[in-house]
Amino acid sequence: MNPDDDRLARIRLMLGESRLARLRGSFVVVVGLGAVGSYAVEGLARAGVGRLRLADFDIIKASNINRQLYALESTLGMKKCDIARRRVLDINPDCRVEALDIFADGKTIPAILAGNPDIVIDAIDSMGPKTELIRQAASMGLTLISSMGAALRTDPSRVRAGHFHEARKCPLARRVRDLLTRRGAKAPDFLCVYSDEPVARGRRLKPADSDDPALRGRTRAPLGSLPTVTGIFGLTIANAAIQKICGGDTI
Repeated sequence: MNPDDDRLARIRLMLGESRLARLRGSFVVVVGLGAVGSYAVEGLARAGVGRLRLADFDIIKASNINRQLYALESTLGMKKCDIARRRVLDINPDCRVEALDIFADGKTIPAILAGNPDIVIDAIDSMGPKTELIRQAASMGLTLISSMGAALRTDPSRVRAGHFHEARKCPLARRVRDLLTRRGAKAPDFLCVYSDEPVARGRRLKPADSDDPALRGRTRAPLGSLPTVTGIFGLTIANAAIQKICGGDTI
């Protein structure tokens, strides 16, 4: 085959045929398709991951355009999971893509995690669903990669991948530990991506009131974020997943 006609030729050159075969045979679940999750999916799709389950309940809004890969003028009002599936198939038509229009909570997470995925990627913003996904994935013995707080950071060189218990200077990681403890669960250890940059203050908007019936969970104050930093979080997660699948050491 002419390498110019092979969409995975450069991945094959980088990883070799056997590791590429592992990627093609792998099954990854991504929960949350926003600023971090959309870029994680992009990296996985372009690396040749063979099966993806993409879960998100939200629709695309104008306020997403500054940082989310799927947010465009042409996609406003559409379901994130549907746009994500369409984009993955545009990149790699051979990928088996399942789009779940589903809100992650204690009742739905078992279905999201069904089928023994090789990797589960947590890119959820909401504390309750995020903590419950972590708890259930750990109890099932699944390999988890979780995004900690990317908002309010400006320095991409401070993005780190490491054990959850090593995540420092990250208020989100601290809250996840506290919430797990309050729910009577010992905080498991897993790979996470976080920033050790001190959190910038004064970049929080007031929460907007809404009667949108599609909104789930408590109303949260939006946090300022840069597309460069959130995108690097997502691609760092994808890189860690690729290394895990290929048998490399990511920590």
